Amino acid sequence: MKPYDLMILGPATRDVNIDYTGAEDRSAGGAVTFCTPAARAMGASVFAAVKIAPEDRDILDVFQMPEEDKALLPSAKTTLMRNEYFTPDRERRRSGCAAQSDPILPAELPAISWKLCHLAGLLYGDFPDELLEELHRRGLLSADAQGFLRHNEGGPMALHDWQEKLRFLPWMNFFKTDAAEAEMLTGLRDREAAARQLVAWGAGEVMVSHNAEMLVCNGERVFRCPVKARNLSGRTGRGDTTFGAYLAMRMTGHDMEEALLYATACVSLKMETPGVFRGSLADVKAYIREFY
Repeated sequence: MKPYDLMILGPATRDVNIDYTGAEDRSAGGAVTFCTPAARAMGASVFAAVKIAPEDRDILDVFQMPEEDKALLPSAKTTLMRNEYFTPDRERRRSGCAAQSDPILPAELPAISWKLCHLAGLLYGDFPDELLEELHRRGLLSADAQGFLRHNEGGPMALHDWQEKLRFLPWMNFFKTDAAEAEMLTGLRDREAAARQLVAWGAGEVMVSHNAEMLVCNGERVFRCPVKARNLSGRTGRGDTTFGAYLAMRMTGHDMEEALLYATACVSLKMETPGVFRGSLADVKAYIREFY
C-alpha cells in the first residue's frame, strides 16, 4: 500500500466558544479537526486518527473524508473545551477543560503507512513517551507544542515548560508553536530568536504562529508571511489550519517559502468564516493572486 503523505493523530473535542459579546457557539474542535481539511484541500493524501468516545462518533462527520481514510481511537471520554474570548480579534481568551480524553497508546496506531505523522495534541498527557518512541522508529515526526505545554489543572488550564524538550525536540522534523508557547519553551520573546533556539535544540523546521504573521525557520533560513484575513469570525483553529496546510505542502515537494505563502493564505481565507477550512486549492491560489 502506498503510504499516506500525512497521518494526523490526536483528540477531537466538543467545544463551547463564547465571543466578546456573549454569543455562544457549540461545535467540534481540536487540532486534528482543523489540520486535516486544510491538508486535504491542498491535495495531499491524509489519514486522520481521532481520539474520541465512541458515542461521539458524529464528530467524524466534520472531516468530510472517505471512511477508509479515518479511524476512531476509542476513549472513555471526549475532550470538552470552553473558550471565552474577550476581544473582537479573539487574541485574549480564557480556556477551560471539563474533560480530557485518554492518552493514545502505541497499540492503537492504525495499520497503515505514512511519510509523516503529525501529533495534533491539545493537552499534556495526550501523547505518552512510549508513543513518541514508537512513532520515531517508524518515520518522520511532527508536533504541535500545545500538546506538551498546556496542562489541564482540574478545569482551568496553564502553560508549563516541557521538561523532556531536549530529549524529544531532535525527533521533530517539524514543530509548531504560537508566540506564547515559544517564549515558554525558550525564555525568548522575539519569535525568530525563539525559533532559532528550538532548531538549535534539534527541531528540524519550526513554525511560530502569530496574529500578524507566520514565521518558519530551519536555522539557515527564516521566512515570514503576513496574515491578511479581512475579518476574524473564524479565528478558532488558526495555527492548526496553517500548520496542516504547511505540512501538506512540504510533504508533497514544495519548498519552505512556497509552503508558508500557501499556508498563510489558506488560514487568512479560513479565518473569514467560522469552522474548519472548506475551500479548495483553487480558492487559496485565487486568494494569493488577489491579496499577495
